[in-house]
Amino acid sequence: MRLLHCAQALRRFVSRSYSSRIGKMATDIRINGSLSASDPQAHPVLIIGQLRHLNLLKFDNLASKLCPRVTEETFLNAIACLHPAPTDKVSLYLDVATVASLPLKASRHNTASRAHAITRLVKNHVLNVSEESVVLVCERENIFASACAVVRAFPLYSRKTGNGAQAKTPTGEAGDGDNSRNVVNVEFVVIDKDGGIESNPLTPDEIKCLNETARGIRLTARIVDMPCNEMNVDHFVQTIEELARELLLEPQIIRGEELRERGFGGIYGVGKAAAVPPALVVLSHQPKGAQETIALVGKGIVYDTGGLSIKGKTAMPGMKRDCGGAAAILGAFYAAVKCGFKDNLHAVFCLAENSVGPNATRPDDIHTLYSGRTVEINNTDAEGRLVLADGVCFANKDLKANIILDMATLTGAQGVATGKYHGAILTNSETWEAKSLQAGRKSGDLLAPIIYCPELHFSEFASALADMKNSVADRQNAQSSCAGIFVAAHLGFDYHGVWMHVDMATPVHCGERATGYGVALLLTLFGSHTNSSLLQSIAPTDEEPPTKRLCRD
Repeated sequence: MRLLHCAQALRRFVSRSYSSRIGKMATDIRINGSLSASDPQAHPVLIIGQLRHLNLLKFDNLASKLCPRVTEETFLNAIACLHPAPTDKVSLYLDVATVASLPLKASRHNTASRAHAITRLVKNHVLNVSEESVVLVCERENIFASACAVVRAFPLYSRKTGNGAQAKTPTGEAGDGDNSRNVVNVEFVVIDKDGGIESNPLTPDEIKCLNETARGIRLTARIVDMPCNEMNVDHFVQTIEELARELLLEPQIIRGEELRERGFGGIYGVGKAAAVPPALVVLSHQPKGAQETIALVGKGIVYDTGGLSIKGKTAMPGMKRDCGGAAAILGAFYAAVKCGFKDNLHAVFCLAENSVGPNATRPDDIHTLYSGRTVEINNTDAEGRLVLADGVCFANKDLKANIILDMATLTGAQGVATGKYHGAILTNSETWEAKSLQAGRKSGDLLAPIIYCPELHFSEFASALADMKNSVADRQNAQSSCAGIFVAAHLGFDYHGVWMHVDMATPVHCGERATGYGVALLLTLFGSHTNSSLLQSIAPTDEEPPTKRLCRD
């Protein structure tokens, strides 16, 4: 009994000691090539893996993280006690050394990495102290998705008073200039195909890829979390310019009345009522020897009131996230260039605030978009497709892209169609649809296909006065597909290249925090176009054989 009281007292002391430092430190993510030696009492450790992988471990594999506080007997007994339903955790030493098991099964529409479970476990069980470790026990093909899952648990943006994570600049890391920063070490125990433990550490190339991806994800989530008074069009343009300087690139910026003069009726019409004028911004990476030209187009509505078709009081909060597509494009473009993208890569940002004012677009107004086609506005809250239409048309006409992917928080119907965790993929290419689904499972940014059938759906936009209306006649007829078809109509249904549309309105956030969705997906999808061996190893193949298995594991 006396021993129990002593243990409880020590637990309370450790908790008080750690909690006294919580709230005034930001968090850095550090990817390590191999396990570092640390005492869990000073540097807590959380070990996460599938039960079948944890059962392969010997105590010596983790001794450097657990000694001298945890014995081999305690470790083996803890593993034997794990009964995931769907997850489970066992404390190895007070609250500072913990082992947690992931769900036993992952269906064919899930990621084999169990990325979402990893994020939840990390959020719930890290202690937010000055330094701690998360050890991931996984197969090599799941290293990328597992690391990204940990990164998503540590958002950067906060305006809580006394919190070192307050934003200083749009692109700066949290708590810049603050020396008292938390550090989370992300480390791996890699299981090989034969069930053994790989002894080789991660290579410098793999560590660089993971670190740059982590920065891209956290930058994306930070932009999405920031309210419009701190992330309006001006701020977004400034963020792009700062990253461009780091990448030694010169952005092309078209703003305000110049948009109208040059025919960008979609972006201009959506943003002309706002105090801060709209913008089209382009970043271009054009290395020597490029074979293909890929354009990533992002919807960047920094705030969406719905315009004159105004949203209700419960529907408007959270509309700061309507720039999630453009934010993901920025994070992915940055990481792709840092990882040595070998082909031409363009990022096109369609930035506007859909506001209410004397200059706001009215229902019944007719705009001419960059495609030259006219659009009768019947719903000013269907604005994202207007800015994207200008963006993809620019990617085709001006950038000569043969692969165009647009990403957007486009429709509330996406959540109804594919749920909270899966973005929707709409494309004119069956091959690239299969590649996208593979990339979703490999990265943890999941996707599900929606119907591409313009000959049946484009009639929803029929107008007696213009080439089309901007919103469907029948809201019960595949709204997410129809919204994407509207964008494709301005590219042209006879476009000979590959067009992909990703609607990620729901997975852009989890609760009140952004997820950084899209960065890992795009890096994986185009991994074969980079010099990164890690991204090349998980890039989708040309064909994925059909599977009849209900579960992958």
